[in-house]
Amino acid sequence: MARAKEWRLRPAAVRQHCRQGNWDQPTSGLAPGFAQANMVILDRRYAFDFLLFCQRNPKPCPILEVLEPGQKEPRRTAPGADITRDLPRYRIWTKGKPDREVTDIQACFNADLVAFLLGCSFSFEEALLQAGVPVRNIEEHKNVSMYTTNRACDPAGPFSSRLVVTMRPIPDPLVPRAVQITSRYASVHGAPVHIGHPRVLGIKNLDRPDFGDPVTLKKGETPVFWACGVTSTLAALSAKPELCITHAPGHMFITDVPNETLAVI
Repeated sequence: MARAKEWRLRPAAVRQHCRQGNWDQPTSGLAPGFAQANMVILDRRYAFDFLLFCQRNPKPCPILEVLEPGQKEPRRTAPGADITRDLPRYRIWTKGKPDREVTDIQACFNADLVAFLLGCSFSFEEALLQAGVPVRNIEEHKNVSMYTTNRACDPAGPFSSRLVVTMRPIPDPLVPRAVQITSRYASVHGAPVHIGHPRVLGIKNLDRPDFGDPVTLKKGETPVFWACGVTSTLAALSAKPELCITHAPGHMFITDVPNETLAVI
């Protein structure tokens, strides 16, 4: 699936390519106009506490849909889809430790597992581009840069985490515009949590992200940081569940929800 073609595909077509094994790359820029989602899958006995964690930390963990135990079809956000086959890549974790990365989780999915779909900042990248604000990770065909910060989230039950952020370099004159645009998208992380000075967030080196790829920060640009759904992965792993399944960083679930329906007019 060539980059020029994939940009024009609608969500169901992209999901079909994932299901058929034709696409296992990051999803930034795919299916423009439609929301992408982080995914966390946990045993049902953890579901209430994890939902509570997300409600207490809505900036990094905005909930788009919670499926019933054992349910594979996200009927509210992507009717007809299958969360066990329709993401490009999944990560499987055992007792909080990485086990393996796969392109299909049918074999390990069971009737007691609950899937959470959470908002993703990829949703507002299109709005930035339409306003003439460059998105460097798309320009460079890379996964967005993600960093674990020194800010603690509010815990819930066995779940706790430090805040994870994405970073996008923004030309200095366009920083206010980027803030204005992304503030409209509260259900997909919304306004930045920090602008400039990465060391304030405990980030020592922008060239060494904890997840994703480093991108170019040019002269006359400011690093701008948004809350990131990978926070939910760190929280899920903090409980050291016997089994946890997540999307691989940057390899999101593409929904049928138009981005504009998530924006505040």
